[in-house]
Amino acid sequence: MSSSTPSSAPGAHPDEPHRQGLAQRLNWLRAGVLGANDGIVSTAAVVVGVASATSEVMPVLLAGSAALVGGAISMALGEYVSVSSSRDTEHALIAKERRELLEEPEAELAELVGLYEQQGLSHATASLVAEELTQKDALKAHLSIELGIDQDDVVNPWHAALASAIAFFVGALLPMATILFLPHPARIVATFVAVLIALALTGYLAAWIGGASRAKAVIRTVIGGAIALVATFVVGSLFGTTVG
Repeated sequence: MSSSTPSSAPGAHPDEPHRQGLAQRLNWLRAGVLGANDGIVSTAAVVVGVASATSEVMPVLLAGSAALVGGAISMALGEYVSVSSSRDTEHALIAKERRELLEEPEAELAELVGLYEQQGLSHATASLVAEELTQKDALKAHLSIELGIDQDDVVNPWHAALASAIAFFVGALLPMATILFLPHPARIVATFVAVLIALALTGYLAAWIGGASRAKAVIRTVIGGAIALVATFVVGSLFGTTVG
């Protein structure tokens, strides 16, 4: 039973993934984009809130640094736990399917034939396809048609965690730099503008990765970020007024 896969299918378009390594690539891309988005929003909300309460730089730097480090670690841990759970489930399903193939090969072949018939193939064609795929790699055939799993493309939680942490850190640097290096009267407005532009880009990338509507994703992301910034600005202003 071979588990090798060809580098590309005959006639395949070079710009189409055809599932080979697709789960791994989409996994870290998704984690990276979401991490950057969260880094931008959460850190910007913190620094804008503090900056609206005080004109001093040190409190903003301390709060932003804490939000950056804590957020990056939190994102990495959350992504690791989530993807690990998903991977454990996939491994359990693979082990179950492997055991069923060893214990009931004829029943599994009949099941495979029935699944291909449900896809629209005639009984004769479904039988031929099922038999040939079983001879080549029975486990891979069953995982693909039954569960939509590629045993050679199970997601890696470490990749997702690292991508998420790095992306969060990079995303958080934008509001940090904007709020710290610009003069007090303009820094909050400039941070608003820079953050909303960055969120529009991350929303677009997330939609592009998932094949969804770019416009809707950008609008949702920008509106969500704007609400977070306005809310923390109002809270910071209230505290600043109270303290003053």
